[in-house]
Amino acid sequence: MSTADVLIYTRTAGYRHESIPDGAAALSELARELGRTAEVTEDPGAFHPGRLAACAVVVLLSTTGNVLTPEGRAAFEAYLRGGGALLAVHAAANAEPDWPFYGELLGTRFDGHPEVQPGVVLVDGHDHPATAPLPDRWAWTDEWYNFTSHPSSTGADRVRILARADESTYRGGTHGEDHPLVWCRDVDRGRVFFTALGHAPEAYRDPVFRAHLSGALAWLTA
Repeated sequence: MSTADVLIYTRTAGYRHESIPDGAAALSELARELGRTAEVTEDPGAFHPGRLAACAVVVLLSTTGNVLTPEGRAAFEAYLRGGGALLAVHAAANAEPDWPFYGELLGTRFDGHPEVQPGVVLVDGHDHPATAPLPDRWAWTDEWYNFTSHPSSTGADRVRILARADESTYRGGTHGEDHPLVWCRDVDRGRVFFTALGHAPEAYRDPVFRAHLSGALAWLTA
């Protein structure tokens, strides 16, 4: 059994992003830079109590559709509530659509996107390791996700929005002035971090985006 303490899960049961290999390689490199070891897998059998107990953080990298077994869901929920950590990246907002706990965990669900285009990210939380490296107004090209609701509106406790989309800089936003893109929260004794960014393969070679992901991993494993 692997003893890597960063588990990067890339299974998809819906749309599959071509950026997944680049993202997995980048996150593995960033984990090593933080003194961690990483395993990339698409095996739902990795989600069992023994394996998860060795994990400092689980990364769901653009996972889509139902990618966990019922037993895996139970083990993952217990892991998070018991002090585990989750980094959910981009299309992970579209994973496990019929598992209520996962929707509550993120605080919302994916609700479509316009075409890939340039826009501006408004960075709010410069005191957080994941957004400290980012400028106040970050020019970026991505698939600008819309969500079914604001993650703070579902009653999820301690949701902190770290970055928002400036909808005046691109076409197709549906949230208005408060369009969440990056947020974090506690869940019982565990931690969750979500970034909606990371659609394109080249994103994972961008030094600013890599610093964003590295800061998220550092916060989750602190």
